[in-house]
Amino acid sequence: MSPKEALHTTDAPQPAGPYSQAIVSGDLLFTAGFGPQDPATGEVSDSVAEQTRQVLRNIQAVLAERGASLDDALKTTVHLADLADFQEFNAAYREFFSEPFPVRTTVGSQLANIKVEIDLVARIGA
Repeated sequence: MSPKEALHTTDAPQPAGPYSQAIVSGDLLFTAGFGPQDPATGEVSDSVAEQTRQVLRNIQAVLAERGASLDDALKTTVHLADLADFQEFNAAYREFFSEPFPVRTTVGSQLANIKVEIDLVARIGA
């Protein structure tokens, strides 16, 4: 097996540049930072909560390519365009994860016309 393998699904937004949706190396899966675009329509909700849900659905689609789920997540990195939206984001995020929760870093970032971007590291094949 190659030291790294790119994953691709049409059920998540396509890369907007020279990067992969996800890379698998050994038993670790690393996703790109996903935004809240609906992969079928390209639409983006105005709500932070709904953007968070769509981002996590996009990540779920990539994880599913290797038979993984959000339960396999070890770490997430979250970028919020406005940290004042943290409570709304956090409530939606909580809907997708169960204990033990993955570790998480949340930062304020200048994002391109979106409010939420998330990337994730998961252990697969455990």
